[in-house]
Order: sequence, then structure tokens, then C-alpha cells
Amino acid sequence: MEKQWDIIEVLRHSRHDWMNRLQLIKGNIELNRIDRAKTVIDEIIIEAQNETKLSNLPMPGFVSLLLKTNWENPSFKLEYEVLIEKGAVRVDDNLLTNWTSRFFSCLHNAIDVFQDNRLLITIEPRSNGLRFFFDFSGIIMYSERIETFLTEQRSTLNARIKEFSESELELEVFMPAL
Repeated sequence: MEKQWDIIEVLRHSRHDWMNRLQLIKGNIELNRIDRAKTVIDEIIIEAQNETKLSNLPMPGFVSLLLKTNWENPSFKLEYEVLIEKGAVRVDDNLLTNWTSRFFSCLHNAIDVFQDNRLLITIEPRSNGLRFFFDFSGIIMYSERIETFLTEQRSTLNARIKEFSESELELEVFMPAL
């Protein structure tokens, strides 16, 4: 069963993340690593811009899933890049959210959770829908679990495998406009 987030929990996690970032900047300044502090600030700005673009998408379930994944799932670090400036295309939010949630669970059960695992989701507009790239890098221990998931989910949402190895998985998912 999915955890229900109330506003206090969301603010608590968000405040914790911001405190960590501020401490990282402060620590680098105290160590006179001004260039590193500037780099951290630039990374925060890019992340905030992507978060704004993500939050503006007309997919509340999917957006919510992505925003809270790093708080709920410590087995991989989720990053996202939104290449949509304005006027996002509407897609089936429930279908995309449910598939992505199941994919995250499958990935969690297929990887070495004690490694530096990262998943980048890139969202790109198309004239007749949206294209999603799922780019995982880390240690995949049970590739058959991912293969089984993708085969079983093919009738729900077809994900094309672009790359698949012990350390990388690249998927492309196209969602047609509603």
C-alpha cells in the first residue's frame, strides 16, 4: 500500500534536503573551496528549474511520484530533466504513474541497493505525445526480473530497450497525447 504524504511530512523532507544543501555550500566556503560552492549552487539552480517544469506538467500522479521517490526509495537516486518549456501535452497520468511505480519497485528488487545507483528520467515533447527516457546506471544483479517485468507490462505500456547490461539500462517509453 502506498504511503499517503501529508503537508507536514512533505515540508519536513523538503526542509531536510535544503538544510543538507546549505551545509554543503557552507562547508565548502569554510574550506575556501569557492569554486566547489559555486558548482553546488549551480546544480541546485538546475535542479530547481527542472522541478518547476516537472511541477507544471498536467500529470499530478506522475509528478508526485517523482518528487517523493528519493524520500521513499534509498536504493537509487532519481534525477529528472524536463525538456518542455510551455504547454505540455496531456497523457494518461494514471497509466504512466502506475507503470512507473511498478518499474521503480522492479528496479529496486533487481539492483544491488548498496551501490551508487542512479536513474535519470528525461521527458521530451513530441508532436503527438511525450517521450520518456529512463536511463539507469548502477549494478543490476537480477536482470531477469527486469526482463520479466518489461515482458509482462508490454500490453500495458511498451518500453523499448535501448541498452541493457549489468551496469546500465536505457528504456524509451512513448505516451500518446489524449
